[in-house]
Amino acid sequence: MSEKSFNLVTEPWIKVIDEDNLEQTVSLEQLFTNAAHYQQLAGEMKSQDLAILRFLLAILTTVYSRYNADGKPYEWLTIDEQSMRPVSFDEDEFEDSGKDDLLQTWNGLYHAQHFTEIVTRYLQKYADRFDLLSSEHPFYQATRAQYDSLVPKNKVVAKEKGTVAVKQMNRTISESNNKPDIFSPNTSPHKNDLSLAALARWLITYQNFTAVTDKTKVVAKEKFSVSPGWLYGLNPVFATGNNLFETLMLNLVLVPQGVDLEIETISQQLAWELPIEEYVKARLTGIVPGNLAELYTIWSRVIHIEWDNGQPLIFSAGLPKLDNHEAFLEPMTIWKFNKKDKEWQPNLRWLNSLGKAMWRNFGQYISVQQAENSQREPGIVTWLHLLQSKKTIADETALRLTTVGLINDGNATSQSPAAEFADEMQINADVLFDPNPEKRLQWPKRIEDTVEMTEKVGALVWYFANHIMELRGVKDDGAFANRVSARFYERLNRPFREWLAGLTNNDERDEKVNLWKRTAKQVAVQTADELLNSATPQDIRGRVKNADGDQHNIFTYYRIFRASVNKVLGIEGGKS
Repeated sequence: MSEKSFNLVTEPWIKVIDEDNLEQTVSLEQLFTNAAHYQQLAGEMKSQDLAILRFLLAILTTVYSRYNADGKPYEWLTIDEQSMRPVSFDEDEFEDSGKDDLLQTWNGLYHAQHFTEIVTRYLQKYADRFDLLSSEHPFYQATRAQYDSLVPKNKVVAKEKGTVAVKQMNRTISESNNKPDIFSPNTSPHKNDLSLAALARWLITYQNFTAVTDKTKVVAKEKFSVSPGWLYGLNPVFATGNNLFETLMLNLVLVPQGVDLEIETISQQLAWELPIEEYVKARLTGIVPGNLAELYTIWSRVIHIEWDNGQPLIFSAGLPKLDNHEAFLEPMTIWKFNKKDKEWQPNLRWLNSLGKAMWRNFGQYISVQQAENSQREPGIVTWLHLLQSKKTIADETALRLTTVGLINDGNATSQSPAAEFADEMQINADVLFDPNPEKRLQWPKRIEDTVEMTEKVGALVWYFANHIMELRGVKDDGAFANRVSARFYERLNRPFREWLAGLTNNDERDEKVNLWKRTAKQVAVQTADELLNSATPQDIRGRVKNADGDQHNIFTYYRIFRASVNKVLGIEGGKS
């Protein structure tokens, strides 16, 4: 098959939704040329779309860190036109004007509402690196000779060891040869069927969300744990625009946040621009990449694909896991401070938090606290704040923060995908970045206080439900209360998102917060009333609560619940 070609620059392989709500499959050239005419990426999974989005951003970040919106190299760079790569960097000149130049490029592209011809020129220059079937530079792969040189001799291709089935790479199945997936979307005879376009999409996705069951590793001087994929170690957040162009632009961080702006962060290093041996050597150091393009396209595996009658045989060799602690160059994650290690790390999601909506963690996305080490904004939010402060995006711009990802099974020896999560919240830019000098009037602070207040009401719902189980003499470790609490929050999700999206900086803060209080109380009482209306004879009869002989039943707990809700919400006399 070496004489055949499937070039991602010109062959359709990326799934999108167009302006007519129809699915299309487009090439890289088509996507970057017509991005404003596509609504969104539309792959097999939302997590696949995120991996593809970051791949596309890597290309844009590389191109527009070298060339401005007019397609000309920045004055602080000397570009080799043959390779379209920098050969020298004037640090003094960059210090004087570099940040402004990059922001001017971003501004020019955003207001033009299209990417420029320089992106197509770059793709054409490296077209041979985007050929999925190339015998010399296969896309996201090593050649057979390169793969054999990087793995132990007993793991070379001829030994046919260390292979990954297509059905395992396909994250809608994620099935190994040892444990069949009975809920697979494909029947058994077709689990390994995959078009070349789909293979390209899953190849990129697999590098980002990789399990750790591999038996083959690249040769290294020291032992190492294989990488589970960079995105697996994040709690992703990114901005979503009104179309694909806006989504790409809002996430196109030309001026990295949270790190020093210097030659390392501006000089992009893409895997396909380097010899495989050089790329792997850098990965074996265990050092997190210092530039966004490399971070967005980072490999967790060295992949080689052999073709047999049109069917792929995929060889995979593990690369070292990178430490994501304090990797502040990464803009697409929320953070938490580890008091034991005294460092920041991504605040990961686990299966037990799968149903928790994004708005309930509002304070993790926008900094509202003053105390040191209490909060750290995601880099993408800081970037959007910079754009808003420069008036590059209008104050009334509706910003949609989106989270998407895969949660692993919690087994340290497998880390296979167990569930996918996806959520978003919309908020106006001037609300999200309200500069009001009075902290109590800043919308972010008021929103976070409102969320905390709602969580207290949710806790009251939980305790009321748990008291009912106590009346029934049932010890279920809070399982029933958890289900009732989940139902309460499910009912709140849509109204809170609508309340949040409807806020403006001209609103009277107390009036808007009181509006939400009424909604929260209504939903809480509705949830409690359902329990009251389905009360059992034991719930009504009640039980003796303590040694004093106090009798409690569902009605006494209900009265306590109603009074407590009014107190938390600051509603006097039970008025709503």
